[in-house]
Amino acid sequence: MDYPVIEEGGFKYIETKGGAQNLLLLHGLFGALSNFASILQHFGNTYNVVVPILPIFEMPIRKLSVSGLVDHVTAFVEKKRYGKVHVLGNSLGGHIALLYALANPERIASITLTGSSGLFESAMGSTFPKRGDYDYIKKKAEDTFYDPKVASKELVDEIFDTVNDRNKAIRVVATAKSAIRHNLRERLQAIKAPTLLIWGKDDQVTPAFVGEEFHERIANSRLFLLEKCGHAPMMEHPAVFNYHLEAFLKKWLIGIVLRT
Repeated sequence: MDYPVIEEGGFKYIETKGGAQNLLLLHGLFGALSNFASILQHFGNTYNVVVPILPIFEMPIRKLSVSGLVDHVTAFVEKKRYGKVHVLGNSLGGHIALLYALANPERIASITLTGSSGLFESAMGSTFPKRGDYDYIKKKAEDTFYDPKVASKELVDEIFDTVNDRNKAIRVVATAKSAIRHNLRERLQAIKAPTLLIWGKDDQVTPAFVGEEFHERIANSRLFLLEKCGHAPMMEHPAVFNYHLEAFLKKWLIGIVLRT
């Protein structure tokens, strides 16, 4: 099912309104709504799945940072008057999810991270992306996945257009540098919410050891490492990803029932 992008109050987002529990999805630096297609399809009718579009290319450049994007998410959740949210983030979205959870622990029901930055990441680097070379961008996109065929022409074209737009490319670099500066290694012990970690064993951007360190530093966490999987498990192995996520969310709901 396709959900329309809603624009209101300075926010752009998708909202399925399929259930009482809010599942907030945060995309990565080069993320697109299509990255979460399998999650929207699987959970859209049973959860209120919400995907705010992060204003990386619209926010005033002086405010553009990981912290600025966290502020945007905070304002969005307040605007929508959500109660607690199950927050899920991929790549940069995971980093934002963690910072949001640290700043707003009372609003967090659970956290799911997949290929999250915040400890170590090795993507296109913190320098200006190589422009004008389609094959280079195609190879970088393919390296994101274990199976290079997952990097569709539409995905490669979108990334190529982004890095060849000087304004957008500058914003990509500024955001990437901000993420590197906001290392969370010494703050993760403060995360108390139930946390699910789903990582690709073949992730070249945030390698498997990053998921393992998150697991070591977040006390109430569980880690699943997926075989033949890169930086976006929800795209490469959607059925397995959704299985683990559904089991995790059901366990959280059962815990709520038992405590009441």
